Amino acid sequence: MTLTAPTTTGPRAASPPPALRRAWRKASPYAYLAPFFTLFAAFGLFPLLYTAFVSLYRVELQTPGEMEWRGLGNYTALLGDTYFWTALRNTFTIGVLSTVPQLVMALGLAHLLNYRLRGRTFFRTAMLLPYATSVAAATLVFAQLFGRDFGLVNVALGLVGIDPVDWQTGTVASQVAVSTIVIWRWTGYNALIYLAGMQSIPRELYEAAEMDGASRWRQFWHVTLPGLRPTIVFTVVVSTIGATQLFGEPLLFEGSVSGGISHQYQTLGLYLYEQGWGFFHLGRAAAIAWVMFLLILLVVGANALIVRRRSRKEAGR
Repeated sequence: MTLTAPTTTGPRAASPPPALRRAWRKASPYAYLAPFFTLFAAFGLFPLLYTAFVSLYRVELQTPGEMEWRGLGNYTALLGDTYFWTALRNTFTIGVLSTVPQLVMALGLAHLLNYRLRGRTFFRTAMLLPYATSVAAATLVFAQLFGRDFGLVNVALGLVGIDPVDWQTGTVASQVAVSTIVIWRWTGYNALIYLAGMQSIPRELYEAAEMDGASRWRQFWHVTLPGLRPTIVFTVVVSTIGATQLFGEPLLFEGSVSGGISHQYQTLGLYLYEQGWGFFHLGRAAAIAWVMFLLILLVVGANALIVRRRSRKEAGR
């Protein structure tokens, strides 16, 4: 006859009631997202709303505590300022000169790297080097290259019989020079984005097109471009936003906040800086910032509308 000692177990931890578990299950996603929304509200939403508030007042940098109500006076003053319209026109021109060639070149480079080449990793890394270079270093180097007397660009033009160009004084020349800096810095970055989009296109589509006798060019036009449409829309929107906010390249190209002697390449970013930190008009600078924000919303909304209409047309076919 064997005797077994009774086993004792410690007290179990009391589990939370079902109602509390259900409440936590519903609230936990918001708790995980709370740090992001807290930082966004502190460093994104609050500055945006406060800038809109300041844009309705006359505020000077020397006396930021003294605010005089102006309503929409800062905005109407912008509409009557010829330098504002010059900056807006320059922003549009430089944006077109830099965005269109940049994206076209990036698409071509990505198409070449999409095929099996020797040293593909090296070329992909090399294309990111301009993006990793600081804006100050790149702009200062290009300012020397576009020098009027001893710049290498004018030396190269002289070899083919073209007279030297004053890249910092001429309107078109200076805008082309600033756009070249933007193209050099961002082409490789967009090329890698396009390359990632190309590699997500199923290879079966290329094989089917090749079996149908389609050339490389037809494969690119009828397979690659339709598959890259969302990626192209993304790069167009991001590049447009970057062109609207362009600041470092025109500022450091000649070192003038006015964008040249006759404001020939002053962008909206430079105009905002000049009004806020050059003339100390913080209220007007805030109004310029909100005008830039509204322009970005307009461009993004127009792109979204065009994409939606195109998608509806294709769905109705």
